[in-house]
Amino acid sequence: MQAILKRYKELGIDNAIDHDKFNFISIVHHSTVLEGSTLTKIEAEVLINDGLTPKGKPLEHSLMVSDHYNALLYIIEQANNKKPITISLIQQIGGLVLKGTGTIYETVFGRIDASKGDFRKGNVVAGDTYFPNYDKVEKLMNELVSTLNQKMKQNLTLEEQLNLSFDAHFNMVSIHPFYDGNGRSSRLLMNYIQQYYNLPLAIVNSESKADYIKALIDTRNKKDINVFREFMKNEYTEYLKSEISKYEKLIKPKMGNGYKFLF
Repeated sequence: MQAILKRYKELGIDNAIDHDKFNFISIVHHSTVLEGSTLTKIEAEVLINDGLTPKGKPLEHSLMVSDHYNALLYIIEQANNKKPITISLIQQIGGLVLKGTGTIYETVFGRIDASKGDFRKGNVVAGDTYFPNYDKVEKLMNELVSTLNQKMKQNLTLEEQLNLSFDAHFNMVSIHPFYDGNGRSSRLLMNYIQQYYNLPLAIVNSESKADYIKALIDTRNKKDINVFREFMKNEYTEYLKSEISKYEKLIKPKMGNGYKFLF
């Protein structure tokens, strides 16, 4: 992993013109597709760059993409400013993710507005997975925030930084603090930590959805965080290798000694 990251940095990929924008679009595209968006990557790019919604696609899917992009910009800004992880920051992420699609839930405890990042006040199930009771959510999230901040004060190795981001992702999505948007918000928390340490941002490829869900389930069943770490490490490694390969082809053209016009 260190060798791959070193090569990535040596090539200056993260400093290339518009690389961040293209990378952000990839993150948004794959993360929203994992949650049901039908927008293609090109459609997501046109929406983000030009504000044009694709024809024949549900408006909700366009809102998912736009909201996720704005939430990503928010966590990048916060991480660059070295803001500590707080409950407020996490709720802001959750609210931004659901800004245009969030539902208002009427509960015995009052109105819960998903677009404001309110924590759930009811129990949730996904498939065969039962998440912690709603009355444990606030305590568990406070414990997660405390643990993350304590570890981020330490002098972590590169591997420990990455594992911390992967662990934050797994633990938050397993607490499932919101009624909706937990996957997107948890992946953004992971990206926040990576940006905090000036690391390339990880992408969970939408084509890896089945393996992603299996890794989450297997990690819970085996009570072994290394299962999820290994999955994320493989996703991260493949992404970095792909970026390095694409960039090396650009800077080392195979057609002669330099660039040739294709007309």
